[in-house]
Amino acid sequence: METIEISGVAHSVQLSLAPVFFLTAVAGMIAVVAGRLARIIDRARTVEQIFQRSTNLADTERALRELQYLRSRGHLSNVSIGLLTLCGFLIGLTIMLLFVGEEWGVGAQRVAVFCFLSGVVSFICALAGFLWETVLATQLLDFRVQELGRQLHSDSGHDGAASKSE
Repeated sequence: METIEISGVAHSVQLSLAPVFFLTAVAGMIAVVAGRLARIIDRARTVEQIFQRSTNLADTERALRELQYLRSRGHLSNVSIGLLTLCGFLIGLTIMLLFVGEEWGVGAQRVAVFCFLSGVVSFICALAGFLWETVLATQLLDFRVQELGRQLHSDSGHDGAASKSE
């Protein structure tokens, strides 16, 4: 029976430790994006109900527009989750290749480097999709309502000042 050298095992664990931390970050990002996807789905269900009950043309058009945005956001979230999952798979494969390559002398370092770098590219693409989804999320906001609120507040302030001087 072949004995395993403790120092070799320790070195293998050290090599695979950094990708494990990256894998933890990937898992965290999957949770964040999945949470956003769940909120998108919930909002889409609510907007669909509003659309079905609406008799007002303006409300119907707004609901349809919002549903289109929600569909785009959901698609981006799904793509991001897919890329993050691919990243996790590639980083896991990197860890296995580094550990097996070091322990059994298998020349898998080039494949491990390729897997790691592909995982990083996948992670970056997922982050770009996440950023795009968050930008889409804010495009539907109606900032005119906020501006009207400011105008009402400033108008009431002028009335108060005028009545004090009288």
